[in-house]
Amino acid sequence: MFLCCWLVLGALIPLTLSTDPGVKVKLTAKGLEYGRQLGMVSIQEKLKTIQVPDFSGNQRVTPIGKVKYSLTNLKIVDVGLPTSTVALVPGTGVRLSIGKAFIRLHGNWRVKFLRIIKNSGSFDLSVSDLTVGTSIAVESDETGRPAVNTVDCAATVGSANIKFHGGASWLYNLFRKFIDKAIRRALERQICPLVTNAISDLNPQLKTLNVLAKVDKHAEIEYSMVSSPAVTASSLELGLKGEFYNIGKKQEPPFSAAAFNLPPQANSMLYIGLSAFTANSAAFVYSAAGALSLYVTDDMVPPASPFRLNTNTFGVFIPQIAQRFPGLTMKLLVKTVKPPVVTFEPNNTMVKASGTVTAYAIHPNSTLSPLFVLNLESSVSAQPFLSEMRVAGRVSLNNMDLTVGTSYVGEFQVGLLNSIFRMVLRAVVIPVLNVQLAKGYPLPAIGKMQLVNTQLQVLKDYMLIGTDVQFNSIHGASRG
Repeated sequence: MFLCCWLVLGALIPLTLSTDPGVKVKLTAKGLEYGRQLGMVSIQEKLKTIQVPDFSGNQRVTPIGKVKYSLTNLKIVDVGLPTSTVALVPGTGVRLSIGKAFIRLHGNWRVKFLRIIKNSGSFDLSVSDLTVGTSIAVESDETGRPAVNTVDCAATVGSANIKFHGGASWLYNLFRKFIDKAIRRALERQICPLVTNAISDLNPQLKTLNVLAKVDKHAEIEYSMVSSPAVTASSLELGLKGEFYNIGKKQEPPFSAAAFNLPPQANSMLYIGLSAFTANSAAFVYSAAGALSLYVTDDMVPPASPFRLNTNTFGVFIPQIAQRFPGLTMKLLVKTVKPPVVTFEPNNTMVKASGTVTAYAIHPNSTLSPLFVLNLESSVSAQPFLSEMRVAGRVSLNNMDLTVGTSYVGEFQVGLLNSIFRMVLRAVVIPVLNVQLAKGYPLPAIGKMQLVNTQLQVLKDYMLIGTDVQFNSIHGASRG
């Protein structure tokens, strides 16, 4: 894998419509350095595959005369890339530079001179002061995933030192400069294509980017890019759509993403900003799917609770229930009537929901009699957290307000029911909700990318994840 941790995040995706992103990602200089380390491993392996062709020819050597020579079976024995840099070019892209590289080869030689004299031996070739400079463009494929290619590449070989062993090796020493030049040219012709191949080898990995990631049976989240990356000398920032959709149905919510800016932090490799738009698009999707509803039955109420879901308990507060439906169990339908609203403030995530609670008496033959419908306004505090490559959370009840919507049993004072419904929300509804929230939703990622040393902050209008990354590449695990 070559520079995956930053190239995937620098992909340019041309779009027909430019909108504000719901998710922002910023790659820092620390992330670039990690990418450089991964990249050098890949390029080094590629350069080890250089195939230097056999050489043969004639050369006139004083005082012997015409000498026929051949160099065969040239094999790479070592490649070193001691110096390399990768830099962001403001407004354009990425520049990779390699300097002071070396390649060592071993091969066989053979000569014939004075028509009848033949000799052979081996040689060692050391190529030094090798430099490579290449510019990398990141574009999109037809699926909205990134694809990379080399814009330009230049390679030079400073010198090639050959040492011959055995036989008439002194002959080669007389015309080594001709051999040096031929070998340098052969190497220079192959280096850039191999570097280009190393960069192209990224594309199968980049195709694993979860541009459309399934969350559960109701929803998926889209991470396509909505604008070209903003490249500065110190960071690369890009905007992703970050919007939830019902699976197989792209219905836009009646609101759009608002602009937000990531802070100038640079201690982590990567920063991911998740806006309130993303969270609210999730609320819109689950509401549209009818997933924000729950039937509450008495077996879901903690056994130690003094409040039971039956007409005897409710009859204490609303006598006509016990009079008309004596000794029956009950169940409640709790559901939202519109999408909840999520807001982010510094160190504080709030969710406000408007819903209804419908109470039913359950007859012995399982038929239901509606008792009343209450309007429920509630707010909860949310604590987001990371679980591997997913954003998850838990909520706790803050406030609750009940009003009577419809009564089928006559007038009653709804305030008398506050303690019961507060218990129902805290002991039943919220624990069920937290089980679902703990499953989380996936972050944008490629391959076997993992987050390490993560920190999560809630700021104004968005959550900020600061993290280093780890890739398990074809060369083994690499940790940032």
